[in-house]
Amino acid sequence: MDQQLQQEGYFGEFGGSFVPPELQEVLSYLSEQFYKFRDDPEFKEELRYYLREYVGRENPLTYAERLTKLWGGPKIYLKREDLNHTGAHKINNAIGQILLAKRMGAKRIIAETGAGQHGVATATACAMFNMECIIYMGAEDTRRQALNVFRMELLGATVVPVHKGQGRLKDAVDEALDDLVRNYKNTFYLLGSAVGPHPFPTMVKHFQAIISEESKLQIMEKEGRLPDAVVACTGGGSNAIGAFAHYIDEPTVRLIGVEPDQAPSLTQGVPSIIHGFKCLVLLDEEGQPKKTYSIAAGLDYPGIGPEHSHLKVTGRAEYATVTNEEVLESFQELSRAEGIIPALESAHAVAYAKKLAPTMGQDQIIIVNLSGRGDKDVEQVYQMLK
Repeated sequence: MDQQLQQEGYFGEFGGSFVPPELQEVLSYLSEQFYKFRDDPEFKEELRYYLREYVGRENPLTYAERLTKLWGGPKIYLKREDLNHTGAHKINNAIGQILLAKRMGAKRIIAETGAGQHGVATATACAMFNMECIIYMGAEDTRRQALNVFRMELLGATVVPVHKGQGRLKDAVDEALDDLVRNYKNTFYLLGSAVGPHPFPTMVKHFQAIISEESKLQIMEKEGRLPDAVVACTGGGSNAIGAFAHYIDEPTVRLIGVEPDQAPSLTQGVPSIIHGFKCLVLLDEEGQPKKTYSIAAGLDYPGIGPEHSHLKVTGRAEYATVTNEEVLESFQELSRAEGIIPALESAHAVAYAKKLAPTMGQDQIIIVNLSGRGDKDVEQVYQMLK
Protein backbone atom coordinates (compact mmCIF):
# COMPACT_ATOMS: atom_id res chain seq x y z
CA MET A 1 0.00 0.00 0.00
CA ASP A 2 2.91 2.40 0.76
CA GLN A 3 4.10 2.01 -2.81
CA GLN A 4 0.59 2.66 -4.13
CA LEU A 5 0.31 5.77 -1.97
CA GLN A 6 3.34 7.16 -3.79
CA GLN A 7 1.53 6.93 -7.11
CA GLU A 8 -0.04 10.01 -8.57
CA GLY A 9 -3.79 10.24 -8.45
CA TYR A 10 -4.31 10.44 -4.70
CA PHE A 11 -6.24 13.17 -2.92
CA GLY A 12 -5.23 12.53 0.66
CA GLU A 13 -6.25 8.91 1.31
CA PHE A 14 -8.67 8.82 -1.63
CA GLY A 15 -8.16 7.93 -5.29
CA GLY A 16 -5.52 5.55 -6.58
CA SER A 17 -5.86 2.70 -9.03
CA PHE A 18 -7.00 -0.73 -7.85
CA VAL A 19 -7.32 -2.66 -11.12
CA PRO A 20 -5.99 -5.87 -12.76
CA PRO A 21 -2.36 -5.64 -14.01
CA GLU A 22 -3.31 -5.63 -17.70
CA LEU A 23 -5.70 -2.72 -17.16
CA GLN A 24 -3.11 -0.89 -15.05
CA GLU A 25 -0.79 -1.01 -18.04
CA VAL A 26 -3.43 0.69 -20.17
CA LEU A 27 -4.17 3.33 -17.50
CA SER A 28 -0.46 4.08 -17.00
CA TYR A 29 -0.12 4.70 -20.75
CA LEU A 30 -3.27 6.86 -20.71
CA SER A 31 -1.83 8.85 -17.80
CA GLU A 32 1.46 9.33 -19.61
CA GLN A 33 -0.32 10.57 -22.76
CA PHE A 34 -2.64 12.88 -20.80
CA TYR A 35 0.25 14.60 -19.01
CA LYS A 36 2.17 14.78 -22.28
CA PHE A 37 -0.61 16.56 -24.17
CA ARG A 38 -2.32 18.49 -21.35
CA ASP A 39 0.11 21.38 -21.55
CA ASP A 40 1.03 20.96 -25.21
CA PRO A 41 0.39 24.34 -26.94
CA GLU A 42 -1.09 22.72 -30.07
CA PHE A 43 -3.44 20.51 -28.02
CA LYS A 44 -4.55 23.45 -25.88
CA GLU A 45 -5.19 25.58 -28.96
CA GLU A 46 -7.27 22.85 -30.62
CA LEU A 47 -9.26 22.29 -27.42
CA ARG A 48 -9.98 26.03 -27.07
CA TYR A 49 -11.02 26.13 -30.73
CA TYR A 50 -13.66 23.39 -30.31
CA LEU A 51 -14.87 24.76 -26.97
CA ARG A 52 -15.43 28.11 -28.64
CA GLU A 53 -16.64 27.18 -32.13
CA TYR A 54 -18.48 23.94 -31.37
CA VAL A 55 -19.51 23.92 -27.70
CA GLY A 56 -20.29 27.67 -27.66
CA ARG A 57 -18.06 28.78 -24.77
CA GLU A 58 -17.68 30.97 -22.96
CA ASN A 59 -21.21 30.67 -21.63
CA PRO A 60 -22.84 33.43 -19.52
CA LEU A 61 -22.88 33.98 -15.78
CA THR A 62 -26.49 35.15 -15.57
CA TYR A 63 -27.76 37.36 -12.76
CA ALA A 64 -31.02 35.76 -11.60
CA GLU A 65 -32.79 38.98 -10.63
CA ARG A 66 -36.23 37.53 -9.90
CA LEU A 67 -34.89 34.61 -7.86
CA THR A 68 -32.79 37.07 -5.89
CA LYS A 69 -35.91 39.13 -5.09
CA LEU A 70 -38.04 36.05 -4.34
CA TRP A 71 -35.51 34.59 -1.94
CA GLY A 72 -34.78 37.96 -0.35
CA GLY A 73 -31.12 37.35 0.39
CA PRO A 74 -27.83 37.39 -1.54
CA LYS A 75 -27.42 38.00 -5.26
CA ILE A 76 -27.93 34.76 -7.19
CA TYR A 77 -25.85 34.13 -10.30
CA LEU A 78 -26.30 31.09 -12.58
CA LYS A 79 -23.34 29.60 -14.44
CA ARG A 80 -25.05 28.53 -17.65
CA GLU A 81 -23.69 25.11 -18.60
CA ASP A 82 -27.23 24.47 -19.86
CA LEU A 83 -26.40 26.65 -22.87
CA ASN A 84 -23.59 24.41 -24.10
CA HIS A 85 -24.06 22.37 -27.29
CA THR A 86 -25.83 19.12 -26.23
CA GLY A 87 -27.32 20.88 -23.19
CA ALA A 88 -24.94 20.18 -20.30
CA HIS A 89 -21.41 20.45 -18.92
CA LYS A 90 -20.57 16.94 -20.15
CA ILE A 91 -19.44 18.14 -23.58
CA ASN A 92 -16.45 20.02 -22.06
CA ASN A 93 -14.87 16.75 -20.98
CA ALA A 94 -16.02 14.75 -24.03
CA ILE A 95 -14.27 17.16 -26.41
CA GLY A 96 -11.09 17.14 -24.31
CA GLN A 97 -10.93 13.36 -24.11
CA ILE A 98 -11.83 12.76 -27.78
CA LEU A 99 -8.94 15.02 -28.82
CA LEU A 100 -6.68 12.95 -26.58
CA ALA A 101 -8.09 9.70 -28.01
CA LYS A 102 -7.44 11.00 -31.53
CA ARG A 103 -3.78 11.66 -30.67
CA MET A 104 -3.50 8.18 -29.17
CA GLY A 105 -4.80 6.64 -32.42
CA ALA A 106 -8.01 5.21 -30.92
CA LYS A 107 -10.85 4.26 -33.26
CA ARG A 108 -13.31 2.69 -30.81
CA ILE A 109 -14.78 4.78 -28.00
CA ILE A 110 -16.81 3.42 -25.08
CA ALA A 111 -18.60 5.37 -22.36
CA GLU A 112 -21.07 4.99 -19.50
CA THR A 113 -24.03 7.26 -18.93
CA GLY A 114 -26.73 7.77 -16.30
CA ALA A 115 -29.04 10.59 -17.36
CA GLY A 116 -27.78 10.24 -20.91
CA GLN A 117 -26.10 13.66 -21.14
CA HIS A 118 -22.57 12.21 -21.12
CA GLY A 119 -23.69 9.59 -23.61
CA VAL A 120 -25.07 12.27 -25.91
CA ALA A 121 -21.91 14.35 -25.52
CA THR A 122 -19.71 11.33 -26.30
CA ALA A 123 -21.85 10.31 -29.28
CA THR A 124 -21.67 13.90 -30.54
CA ALA A 125 -17.88 14.00 -30.27
CA CYS A 126 -17.57 10.58 -31.95
CA ALA A 127 -19.82 11.67 -34.80
CA MET A 128 -17.70 14.77 -35.34
CA PHE A 129 -14.45 12.78 -35.41
CA ASN A 130 -15.89 9.70 -37.17
CA MET A 131 -15.20 7.15 -34.42
CA GLU A 132 -17.10 4.03 -33.40
CA CYS A 133 -19.14 4.74 -30.25
CA ILE A 134 -20.60 2.27 -27.73
CA ILE A 135 -22.57 3.65 -24.77
CA TYR A 136 -23.43 1.53 -21.72
CA MET A 137 -26.57 2.67 -19.93
CA GLY A 138 -28.59 1.05 -17.14
CA ALA A 139 -31.81 -0.50 -18.46
CA GLU A 140 -33.84 1.49 -15.92
CA ASP A 141 -32.18 4.70 -17.11
CA THR A 142 -32.88 3.89 -20.78
CA ARG A 143 -36.55 3.83 -19.82
CA ARG A 144 -36.38 7.08 -17.79
CA GLN A 145 -34.31 8.86 -20.45
CA ALA A 146 -35.72 7.40 -23.67
CA LEU A 147 -35.31 10.73 -25.49
CA ASN A 148 -31.57 10.76 -24.81
CA VAL A 149 -31.28 7.14 -25.98
CA PHE A 150 -32.83 8.17 -29.30
CA ARG A 151 -30.46 11.17 -29.53
CA MET A 152 -27.43 8.90 -29.03
CA GLU A 153 -28.67 6.48 -31.69
CA LEU A 154 -29.44 9.34 -34.03
CA LEU A 155 -25.81 10.44 -33.65
CA GLY A 156 -24.63 6.97 -34.70
CA ALA A 157 -23.86 5.42 -31.30
CA THR A 158 -24.77 1.90 -30.20
CA VAL A 159 -26.57 2.06 -26.85
CA VAL A 160 -26.21 -1.11 -24.77
CA PRO A 161 -28.85 -1.44 -21.99
CA VAL A 162 -27.39 -2.99 -18.82
CA HIS A 163 -29.95 -5.22 -17.07
CA LYS A 164 -27.86 -6.55 -14.20
CA GLY A 165 -28.00 -5.06 -10.70
CA GLN A 166 -30.42 -2.16 -10.48
CA GLY A 167 -29.95 -1.27 -14.15
CA ARG A 168 -28.57 2.14 -13.22
CA LEU A 169 -25.37 4.19 -13.45
CA LYS A 170 -23.20 1.94 -11.23
CA ASP A 171 -24.09 -1.06 -13.39
CA ALA A 172 -23.28 0.86 -16.58
CA VAL A 173 -19.83 1.70 -15.18
CA ASP A 174 -19.30 -1.99 -14.32
CA GLU A 175 -20.04 -3.00 -17.90
CA ALA A 176 -17.87 -0.27 -19.43
CA LEU A 177 -14.90 -1.30 -17.25
CA ASP A 178 -15.44 -4.96 -18.21
CA ASP A 179 -15.41 -3.93 -21.88
CA LEU A 180 -12.17 -2.00 -21.37
CA VAL A 181 -10.49 -5.03 -19.73
CA ARG A 182 -11.54 -7.20 -22.71
CA ASN A 183 -10.75 -4.70 -25.47
CA TYR A 184 -8.06 -2.42 -24.05
CA LYS A 185 -5.79 -2.82 -27.09
CA ASN A 186 -8.12 -0.92 -29.42
CA THR A 187 -10.52 0.93 -27.09
CA PHE A 188 -10.55 4.34 -25.37
CA TYR A 189 -12.86 4.62 -22.36
CA LEU A 190 -14.25 8.16 -22.34
CA LEU A 191 -15.28 8.30 -18.68
CA GLY A 192 -17.80 11.02 -17.95
CA SER A 193 -17.56 11.64 -14.23
CA ALA A 194 -14.75 12.56 -11.83
CA VAL A 195 -14.58 8.94 -10.64
CA GLY A 196 -12.70 5.77 -11.51
CA PRO A 197 -9.04 4.77 -11.23
CA HIS A 198 -6.27 7.30 -11.89
CA PRO A 199 -5.94 9.23 -14.22
CA PHE A 200 -9.71 9.61 -14.85
CA PRO A 201 -10.61 11.91 -11.90
CA THR A 202 -7.66 14.19 -12.70
CA MET A 203 -8.46 14.24 -16.43
CA VAL A 204 -12.14 15.01 -15.93
CA LYS A 205 -11.34 17.80 -13.47
CA HIS A 206 -8.83 19.27 -15.91
CA PHE A 207 -11.38 19.46 -18.73
CA GLN A 208 -14.25 20.63 -16.50
CA ALA A 209 -12.20 23.32 -14.72
CA ILE A 210 -13.12 25.63 -17.61
CA ILE A 211 -16.40 26.21 -15.67
CA SER A 212 -14.77 27.90 -12.68
CA GLU A 213 -12.02 29.45 -14.79
CA GLU A 214 -14.75 31.39 -16.60
CA SER A 215 -17.03 32.08 -13.63
CA LYS A 216 -14.16 33.49 -11.56
CA LEU A 217 -13.27 36.00 -14.27
CA GLN A 218 -16.94 36.78 -14.94
CA ILE A 219 -17.85 37.48 -11.30
CA MET A 220 -14.80 39.73 -10.92
CA GLU A 221 -15.95 41.68 -13.99
CA LYS A 222 -19.55 41.94 -12.75
CA GLU A 223 -19.06 42.45 -9.00
CA GLY A 224 -15.37 43.24 -8.56
CA ARG A 225 -14.99 40.43 -6.05
CA LEU A 226 -15.24 36.67 -5.53
CA PRO A 227 -18.56 34.98 -4.62
CA ASP A 228 -19.32 34.00 -1.03
CA ALA A 229 -20.50 30.54 -2.08
CA VAL A 230 -20.46 28.24 -5.11
CA VAL A 231 -23.20 25.60 -5.15
CA ALA A 232 -23.31 22.57 -7.47
CA CYS A 233 -25.01 19.17 -7.55
CA THR A 234 -22.91 16.05 -6.92
CA GLY A 235 -23.47 12.56 -8.30
CA GLY A 236 -20.10 11.34 -9.54
CA GLY A 237 -18.97 14.92 -9.13
CA SER A 238 -17.78 16.21 -12.52
CA ASN A 239 -19.77 19.45 -12.78
CA ALA A 240 -19.10 20.25 -9.11
CA ILE A 241 -15.34 19.68 -9.29
CA GLY A 242 -15.28 21.86 -12.42
CA ALA A 243 -17.32 24.57 -10.67
CA PHE A 244 -15.06 24.42 -7.58
CA ALA A 245 -11.62 23.98 -9.19
CA HIS A 246 -10.44 27.60 -9.40
CA TYR A 247 -11.91 28.46 -5.98
CA ILE A 248 -10.34 25.63 -3.96
CA ASP A 249 -7.39 27.87 -3.05
CA GLU A 250 -9.71 30.79 -2.20
CA PRO A 251 -10.59 30.17 1.49
CA THR A 252 -13.22 32.94 1.59
CA VAL A 253 -15.38 31.07 -0.95
CA ARG A 254 -17.67 28.35 0.47
CA LEU A 255 -17.86 25.30 -1.79
CA ILE A 256 -21.13 23.41 -1.39
CA GLY A 257 -22.02 20.14 -3.10
CA VAL A 258 -25.64 18.99 -3.10
CA GLU A 259 -26.73 15.37 -3.40
CA PRO A 260 -30.06 13.50 -3.31
CA ASP A 261 -31.17 12.43 0.15
CA GLN A 262 -31.59 8.92 -1.31
CA ALA A 263 -27.97 8.73 -2.55
CA PRO A 264 -26.02 10.64 0.13
CA SER A 265 -22.50 9.33 -0.56
CA LEU A 266 -20.74 12.35 0.90
CA THR A 267 -22.96 12.88 3.91
CA GLN A 268 -23.23 9.21 4.91
CA GLY A 269 -20.55 7.31 2.97
CA VAL A 270 -17.50 5.56 4.43
CA PRO A 271 -14.02 5.08 2.87
CA SER A 272 -14.08 2.07 0.56
CA ILE A 273 -13.03 0.93 -2.90
CA ILE A 274 -15.47 1.00 -5.82
CA HIS A 275 -14.75 0.79 -9.55
CA GLY A 276 -10.99 0.68 -9.01
CA PHE A 277 -10.56 3.72 -6.74
CA LYS A 278 -11.03 4.70 -3.10
CA CYS A 279 -13.71 7.19 -2.10
CA LEU A 280 -16.63 7.67 0.27
CA VAL A 281 -19.12 4.92 -0.57
CA LEU A 282 -22.59 4.01 0.66
CA LEU A 283 -22.31 0.39 1.85
CA ASP A 284 -25.04 -2.07 2.83
CA GLU A 285 -24.91 -4.43 5.83
CA GLU A 286 -22.80 -6.91 3.82
CA GLY A 287 -20.23 -4.27 2.91
CA GLN A 288 -21.39 -4.02 -0.71
CA PRO A 289 -22.27 -0.73 -2.53
CA LYS A 290 -25.79 0.14 -1.41
CA LYS A 291 -28.70 0.42 -3.83
CA THR A 292 -29.49 4.08 -4.46
CA TYR A 293 -32.37 5.90 -6.05
CA SER A 294 -32.66 9.45 -7.28
CA ILE A 295 -35.24 11.08 -9.53
CA ALA A 296 -32.17 12.52 -11.32
CA ALA A 297 -30.51 9.59 -13.12
CA GLY A 298 -27.19 11.45 -13.30
CA LEU A 299 -26.91 11.53 -9.48
CA ASP A 300 -27.79 7.89 -8.90
CA TYR A 301 -24.38 6.58 -7.79
CA PRO A 302 -23.31 5.03 -4.45
CA GLY A 303 -19.82 6.58 -4.56
CA ILE A 304 -18.31 9.97 -5.36
CA GLY A 305 -15.16 11.41 -6.91
CA PRO A 306 -12.02 10.98 -4.76
CA GLU A 307 -11.28 14.70 -4.68
CA HIS A 308 -14.77 15.43 -3.33
CA SER A 309 -14.14 12.78 -0.66
CA HIS A 310 -10.92 14.58 0.27
CA LEU A 311 -12.59 18.02 0.27
CA LYS A 312 -15.27 16.59 2.56
CA VAL A 313 -12.97 15.02 5.17
CA THR A 314 -10.62 18.03 5.23
CA GLY A 315 -13.59 20.40 5.61
CA ARG A 316 -12.67 22.52 2.58
CA ALA A 317 -16.07 21.80 0.99
CA GLU A 318 -19.49 21.26 2.53
CA TYR A 319 -21.99 18.70 1.33
CA ALA A 320 -25.74 18.67 1.92
CA THR A 321 -28.81 16.77 0.77
CA VAL A 322 -32.20 17.84 -0.58
CA THR A 323 -35.44 15.89 -0.98
CA ASN A 324 -37.23 14.95 -4.20
CA GLU A 325 -40.04 17.33 -3.23
CA GLU A 326 -37.60 20.24 -2.84
CA VAL A 327 -36.02 19.39 -6.20
CA LEU A 328 -39.36 19.31 -8.04
CA GLU A 329 -40.36 22.60 -6.43
CA SER A 330 -37.11 24.25 -7.54
CA PHE A 331 -37.41 22.74 -11.03
CA GLN A 332 -40.70 24.61 -11.39
CA GLU A 333 -39.65 27.77 -9.53
CA LEU A 334 -36.59 28.44 -11.69
CA SER A 335 -38.66 27.76 -14.82
CA ARG A 336 -41.31 30.32 -13.83
CA ALA A 337 -39.06 32.92 -12.23
CA GLU A 338 -36.30 33.07 -14.85
CA GLY A 339 -37.63 31.24 -17.91
CA ILE A 340 -34.90 28.60 -17.50
CA ILE A 341 -35.93 24.93 -17.24
CA PRO A 342 -33.07 23.18 -15.40
CA ALA A 343 -32.04 19.54 -15.48
CA LEU A 344 -33.29 17.62 -12.46
CA GLU A 345 -29.64 17.24 -11.44
CA SER A 346 -29.12 21.01 -11.52
CA ALA A 347 -32.39 21.57 -9.65
CA HIS A 348 -30.73 19.94 -6.62
CA ALA A 349 -28.25 22.84 -6.51
CA VAL A 350 -31.06 25.37 -6.96
CA ALA A 351 -33.05 23.72 -4.15
CA TYR A 352 -30.17 24.03 -1.69
CA ALA A 353 -29.33 27.59 -2.75
CA LYS A 354 -32.92 28.49 -1.88
CA LYS A 355 -32.38 27.13 1.66
CA LEU A 356 -28.97 28.80 1.94
CA ALA A 357 -30.12 32.27 0.80
CA PRO A 358 -32.07 33.25 3.99
CA THR A 359 -28.93 32.64 6.07
CA MET A 360 -26.93 35.17 4.07
CA GLY A 361 -26.97 38.95 3.65
CA GLN A 362 -28.09 41.00 0.66
CA ASP A 363 -24.52 42.15 0.12
CA GLN A 364 -23.40 38.56 -0.48
CA ILE A 365 -23.21 36.45 -3.68
CA ILE A 366 -24.03 32.83 -4.53
CA ILE A 367 -23.02 31.21 -7.82
CA VAL A 368 -25.22 28.22 -8.68
CA ASN A 369 -23.74 25.93 -11.31
CA LEU A 370 -26.59 25.15 -13.69
CA SER A 371 -25.05 21.92 -14.98
CA GLY A 372 -27.65 21.19 -17.65
CA ARG A 373 -31.03 22.01 -19.15
CA GLY A 374 -34.22 20.14 -18.45
CA ASP A 375 -35.39 19.13 -21.93
CA LYS A 376 -34.51 15.50 -21.12
CA ASP A 377 -36.56 15.61 -17.89
CA VAL A 378 -39.80 17.38 -18.78
CA GLU A 379 -41.73 14.20 -19.66
CA GLN A 380 -40.55 12.49 -16.45
CA VAL A 381 -41.49 15.54 -14.35
CA TYR A 382 -44.84 15.78 -16.12
CA GLN A 383 -45.62 12.17 -15.15
CA MET A 384 -44.50 12.74 -11.54
CA LEU A 385 -46.51 15.91 -11.11
CA LYS A 386 -49.56 14.39 -12.78
